[in-house]
Amino acid sequence: MTFAGSPVFWILVVLGVVSVIAYFERFFDLRRAQSDYRDFLDGVINILDSGNDAEALAVCDDAGVPVASVVATAIRHRDGSPEVLRESIDSQGRAEIGRLDRRLALLAIIGQIAPLIGLLGTIIGFAKAVMAADKGALVSRFDLVGATMEAIAAAGAGLVVAIAASVMYGSLRVRLDRIVVELEAAASQIFGYLVAKKGPAV
Repeated sequence: MTFAGSPVFWILVVLGVVSVIAYFERFFDLRRAQSDYRDFLDGVINILDSGNDAEALAVCDDAGVPVASVVATAIRHRDGSPEVLRESIDSQGRAEIGRLDRRLALLAIIGQIAPLIGLLGTIIGFAKAVMAADKGALVSRFDLVGATMEAIAAAGAGLVVAIAASVMYGSLRVRLDRIVVELEAAASQIFGYLVAKKGPAV
């Protein structure tokens, strides 16, 4: 058997393909989620200042980005107490972050288990080489080379998949963290604005 027929090698190939698909799916989704929240908030606040709350909600719904969803939630709960308003904003923010974070864990898991799967393939390959050598005095060179190549290929594939998955996970995590910071800033700004606009409780 040559290394190309190793089940472990092909498992690693499948994991590599899955990680690439997950990366691009998350990459494009996170890129769509990014926005200039300052300009967006300024526009919404200007509309709210004019007293057109329905238009402000329509602008948020049309934007279709996490910041807009958080701002829309704040507007819908603007008549509640500051505690209720804060909780509704935080809850929506957590929901948006959870949606953006989905499948990122898959890349992290692949990055962690790929070297272990590669090590398993290496052990299996060398075990086959030992068993081939133990068969008798006449050992097929093809069997020894095939088993050794199987071991080397599994180890190499495991490292390649792990490194690629870790790099992809890290790049997406940086992008997600930037969006989280923007969400928190937007949430604080709209909360402060709505509480100030409502005035002190009587």
